[in-house]
Amino acid sequence: MTNEPPETNADGRQPHVERGGLWALFFSAAGLLLPPYGVVLSALAIFQGRKARRAARANRGQAPGALLSMVLGWVGVVLSVSSIAFYAMVWTEYTDYRDCSTRALTVATQDACDEAFGEALTARGLPPEVGPALTGSGA
Repeated sequence: MTNEPPETNADGRQPHVERGGLWALFFSAAGLLLPPYGVVLSALAIFQGRKARRAARANRGQAPGALLSMVLGWVGVVLSVSSIAFYAMVWTEYTDYRDCSTRALTVATQDACDEAFGEALTARGLPPEVGPALTGSGA
């Protein structure tokens, strides 16, 4: 940002600045931080960014943050959809792990749950590290 006043148009008016791009940037940032629920916020950011760019183009103005919000919105959609797909892929293993951990009353039984969950992920072709942080003693 500079302290210089913005350039005026050929007819002497100040250029129009569309603020919708900044709102879209906020929505896209929130969408990146909240997967898988961020798919809605990211889609809203794409829509708002496109709307701000069109309004700025129609008024021969600027839409700061509109293009960046659209790019981040698409990244958020891809991240959210991939996390939803991952959750759907390992849902049964995760619910089995959750139920096993609920019943585990000792460290040894919790370790057995952790080991069974790691084996279930390995059977799916995934490394055990992609699951949640396991809480066993590690011994």
